[in-house]
Amino acid sequence: MGLFNFIKNAGSNILKKKVADYGSKERSAEAIKERQEGLLEGIISGSGLDIKNVDVEIEDDIVMIWGQAASEEVKEKAILILGNMDGVAAIDDRISIVASSSAPTPTTPAQAAQMYEVQPGDSLSKIAQKIYGDPLKYKTIFEANQPMLKDPNLIYPGQTLRIPG
Repeated sequence: MGLFNFIKNAGSNILKKKVADYGSKERSAEAIKERQEGLLEGIISGSGLDIKNVDVEIEDDIVMIWGQAASEEVKEKAILILGNMDGVAAIDDRISIVASSSAPTPTTPAQAAQMYEVQPGDSLSKIAQKIYGDPLKYKTIFEANQPMLKDPNLIYPGQTLRIPG
């Protein structure tokens, strides 16, 4: 659990567009905030990540998220999905890890992932070269950031990516 910082005005503007459409109908600030929270919950629920009891609250530009994730990887992906939304400056992570009884138990603990902020001129292969010393390991980074990334060629400066150990 913790607070993860993001670049507020870098990210997917899907939330901004949907809220602008909703807000154009003269809604109260509280109704707009509830709509934003519902949209973020829907994005997480629709992502296919194994997170139960998702609840999102927004205070200014900080998003607080609660729920039970099946793994640390799932938790990190949820944080990245929300953190890479335009207008989100930080994620206050309240997600707990609840291992599924049907999930296999790893025999060796996985190395912790690190977060990486995309810089101008970066590509997944350049990042893979920097981190792993092998540009062909871009696929590892791409897979670690799905469903947030849909195309390995579509990343942008300021975006935060999950880099597996």
